[in-house]
Amino acid sequence: QLPLVESGGGLVQPGESLKLSCRSTRWILEHFTIGWFRQVPGKEREGLACISGGGFIDSVKGRFTISKDIDAETVDLQIRNLRVADTAVYYCAAQSTWNNCRRHTNMNYWGNGTLVTVSS
Repeated sequence: QLPLVESGGGLVQPGESLKLSCRSTRWILEHFTIGWFRQVPGKEREGLACISGGGFIDSVKGRFTISKDIDAETVDLQIRNLRVADTAVYYCAAQSTWNNCRRHTNMNYWGNGTLVTVSS
């Protein structure tokens, strides 16, 4: 198991922005691909963005931005203009390669998730 710890979730209002962080170790962030996913009950886990050890990014277009801060040992996901439909548990995950990293079945290690609730 890899250390992957999500933080930053909570209750936010529609239209606001939010930054989620996935904390790991410097070595893992430099050698693994880290992805952000979300899941609502009854639906498949959805891949939002991922970043390789070397900094390559694969991301859905639009309101999600992934970034890596090696010194802080985090991979962050910025979400803009939050909507009620963004309410979900958000997870970070890791794989040791760069292989269709927005597909959840390709990720090998998972954090426990952080809940984001968007409501007025």
